[in-house]
Amino acid sequence: MKPSNNRQPLNAEQQRLDDQQHGKADWRLWGPYLSERAWGTVREDYSANGTAWEYLDHDQSRSRAYRWNEDGLGGISDEQQRLCFSIALWNGEDPILKERAFGLTGNQGNHGEDVKENYFYKGALPSHAWLHYLYKYPQVEFPYQQLIEENARRGRDAPTYKLLDTGIFAENRYWDVEVQYAKAEADELHIKILVTNHGDKPATLWLLPQLWFRNTWSWLEEGLEKPIMFATPAPDGAAWAARAEHPTLGAYELYGKQAADPIYTENESNQQRLWGIDNASPYVKDAFHRYLIHNEHKAVNPQQQGTKFAAVHHLTVAAEKTESIDLVLSAQPLLDKSKTKPFAKHNQVLAQRQSEYAEFYQELLPNASEEDARIMRQAFSGLIWNKQFYHYDVNAWLKGDASAPPESRKNGRNAHWKHLQAADVISMPDKWEYPWFAAWDLAFHCAAFAQIDVNFAKCQIELLVSERYMHPNGQIPAYEWALGDTNPPVHAMGALKVYRAERIQSGKGDVAFLKRVLHKLLLNYAWWINRKDAEGQNVFGGGFLGLDNISVYDRSQPLPPGYMLKQADATGWMAMFALNLTAMALEVASEDASYEDIAIQCYSQFLAIAQTMAGIDAVSTALWDDKDGFFKDLVELPDGSIHRIDVFSWVGIIPLFACEIIDPSMLKNAPRFAEVMKKNQGGMLDGHTYCACPAHTNDRGEHMLAVVDIYMLTRMLTRIFDEDQFLSRYGVRSVSKLHATRKDLGQIPGIGEALIEYVPGESTSGLFGGNSNWRGPVWMPTNYMLIQVLEKYARYLGDGYTFPAPCLDGQSITLKQAAVLLSDRVVNVVRRDGNGNVPAFSADHPKQHDPHWHDLLMLHEYYHADTGQGLGAQHQAGWTALVANLIFRHYRDDIPEYWRKQALVQTKDM
Repeated sequence: MKPSNNRQPLNAEQQRLDDQQHGKADWRLWGPYLSERAWGTVREDYSANGTAWEYLDHDQSRSRAYRWNEDGLGGISDEQQRLCFSIALWNGEDPILKERAFGLTGNQGNHGEDVKENYFYKGALPSHAWLHYLYKYPQVEFPYQQLIEENARRGRDAPTYKLLDTGIFAENRYWDVEVQYAKAEADELHIKILVTNHGDKPATLWLLPQLWFRNTWSWLEEGLEKPIMFATPAPDGAAWAARAEHPTLGAYELYGKQAADPIYTENESNQQRLWGIDNASPYVKDAFHRYLIHNEHKAVNPQQQGTKFAAVHHLTVAAEKTESIDLVLSAQPLLDKSKTKPFAKHNQVLAQRQSEYAEFYQELLPNASEEDARIMRQAFSGLIWNKQFYHYDVNAWLKGDASAPPESRKNGRNAHWKHLQAADVISMPDKWEYPWFAAWDLAFHCAAFAQIDVNFAKCQIELLVSERYMHPNGQIPAYEWALGDTNPPVHAMGALKVYRAERIQSGKGDVAFLKRVLHKLLLNYAWWINRKDAEGQNVFGGGFLGLDNISVYDRSQPLPPGYMLKQADATGWMAMFALNLTAMALEVASEDASYEDIAIQCYSQFLAIAQTMAGIDAVSTALWDDKDGFFKDLVELPDGSIHRIDVFSWVGIIPLFACEIIDPSMLKNAPRFAEVMKKNQGGMLDGHTYCACPAHTNDRGEHMLAVVDIYMLTRMLTRIFDEDQFLSRYGVRSVSKLHATRKDLGQIPGIGEALIEYVPGESTSGLFGGNSNWRGPVWMPTNYMLIQVLEKYARYLGDGYTFPAPCLDGQSITLKQAAVLLSDRVVNVVRRDGNGNVPAFSADHPKQHDPHWHDLLMLHEYYHADTGQGLGAQHQAGWTALVANLIFRHYRDDIPEYWRKQALVQTKDM
């Protein structure tokens, strides 16, 4: 957002965000908060053995009322998900009504869970004043069973079998179904649904816009008055109208412009189908499926009322033609329906919001190439669409809600997180494959959100450290499959990035926000110190730490008694955490000197960690292996001896992330901290003997605090920028290519025979299950962190420091050049190459040659290190949306004036 002292007026979307921030309008009331999948989640699992995928599967989902949240195609809801809207489709051939996205469960997929649909988030504004979704729906029968059976036949050595592989889109026999939402007001939404027949013959489609209430009345915990929907007279210009009355949301009316068949039922489970129990009412959740596909007209309520509504549109569309459906959903019911026309301004609102969408992103990056601008828009749009209402009261869930829970639940999954009460809109990694928050993912989401909606980013940072989420002992919950798992401590990094982004944008940072977050993060820091430093030696564990199968064994499993794993990545993350907290405290101390003590304490802890990593004290062995110029994990044996695990992976690069630049402005109100720095100077970077705490400053008067000194940096970079080791054409590999041949590590005490293999694509190992793979592919968040730290070193050292880059035949380059080189390689995974192809998609993908797919973008969970092909989750516009931040870097000199630095900032944290 533009600072208040900028003479340029706010554009329309920036004004909406400003109004939201200052409480003038609640533009967040409605948004893309409906999940793509609510079945197969931990929240809906009431089984005795924690079999979430099987307890409520896709087949049950059309008939079974969800307990915690809802799902649908291209849908929206209010921020508490009381009222939901989405589309349902039937092509006349499918065995079921298409109401939600289909995919394989974690146990069905040969590489874990995998959505088997083709949909795209084409556009979105942060206020949700414009949302644009596209679903590609086959005209022939959807191959549900074929997808299940073929993937079951394939092993881990084979690729996943996708919907496109079935040939179902052959001869363009499919529909493009586009849903556009435009807000006239915060509670008035204009909706246009466009259906395009891409085939060469006329085709028929049944299109059902659906409006329904989340079931909150069947559970003892809620105790709410049951809401109701019913038919109401249609106003002038509308063919039909439905009214929805909710005790807390109020009344909304949905108007349809085109004639349709309105039908009603209840959002209640079909107990007869599911469990052989008589239904209390004949009108249940799957009524529309039965009404349309099985011609059961008695399944819907002839009284035209209930808690779920649909308007059945029967469309026959000529070849290569488009038909549209127009709707308005409004909380401002028309008092005189004979005089007021809900569609009078319909097309105008849609056109205006679409224009404002283009304007908003154009002003963000006005001089970008057409391709980069499109990638940026769709990356941010996917990030916005991946917001989801997340509801999970662990205590209620553990108690079993309205029925007694299985005995095993008392000491089972999440049993120690009874305090967690979530009912919030949260940025998700992906709304089908990961429809739940992930703690370390969210910090990276906020780094991306900070560029377009810094206020929302701040709210997200504060959410997971609130008392409703953070454990009383200080642990931040990881994700719902195991809230007690340990994710890397990156929340402080995220908070700093958001704080600095706001300062760049407005000219002033929100110190009060930083204070609130700092207080809670100090509790989390204490948890790490007390729980993950087993011997009090400043060497940390933590298990897999979100890197899944990167190690030679599952690091979340304990070693035999007397053996101890000392992790280079966990210790590096903690050194970074300590420096992040130091910087946060110094930022706050610039206004409140009492925070200087916190800065000193955190910096002292950083020094202790750095000393241990370097092996300076008498009781520790260095995690730094000087022979190989790299950080490595260690196994300590019962006799006190040490075995070094000779793996070259992100585990050994992460200590580089522990780096902060201290601007002189941060020391004006912290003289004692300056003295502590002075006492600890004198060594490597021109700084300390065991870390880079310099005696001198650069030409801007800045100090640099880091674990890695110049000697270490040069040795690490020559590995990182070597294409025979870490560097691929698309970024830094998660495991060095050295391990393509150096696989056998021999016997490791406490572990046994150890193997590590470079696998550039999908995992061939079931070590951690699912589609986890950190054994070679390129991951966006760690590459992003590395690029940032290169920029920090470049800022401090300047162009006087160079290193020989093996990828350039040993040519010496500056750190700034290295950051640009790496950043462009990462972005290139979704740019068209010299042959006009996008590496992220296979050579035969219609994205490469079909004009109806050409400009559509999907962001994947990770990328094949040799080919660049996208792998894992297909809509991971969570942390992979960081590609937009990297595109910003490419055009940094072209950033509009209101993005330029207006206050003295520590780094260019875009």
